[in-house]
Amino acid sequence: MDIVYIEGLTGQTVIGIDKSELHDPQPVRMSLAIGVPSLRACVTDRIEDTVNYAAVREAVHGLLASHGLQLLEALAERIAQMLIADFGAHWVRVTLAKPAKFDDVDAVGVVIERRRSVDVRGGGSVSLAWIGRGYVPG
Repeated sequence: MDIVYIEGLTGQTVIGIDKSELHDPQPVRMSLAIGVPSLRACVTDRIEDTVNYAAVREAVHGLLASHGLQLLEALAERIAQMLIADFGAHWVRVTLAKPAKFDDVDAVGVVIERRRSVDVRGGGSVSLAWIGRGYVPG
């Protein structure tokens, strides 16, 4: 399993359950690990043969501007689904945090991991499966 990653991606989004959080964008910080079975780009040296992290970054910023969710957990799930469905990831780890939630805390957040499930009937559908935190894809 090869992993393309983006570490410390920051953006602004409206998210939260407190009334004070539901109007103005607040900062979020994330790190993404995007696993693929093998990066052909190691041999071909072509961007088309890997996960284009510039395209992932752009898609994440678009999602931050439009998601309409309240919980970090739901936003992390939406990001994971996007990485699997739109970028061909077979495994993802999404770390998503609010760095400015409390004055006496560096950050609060979630870490989720998801993997692509294969439809054994050959239909090619994509579904997400839960895997334990800290799982090393193989």
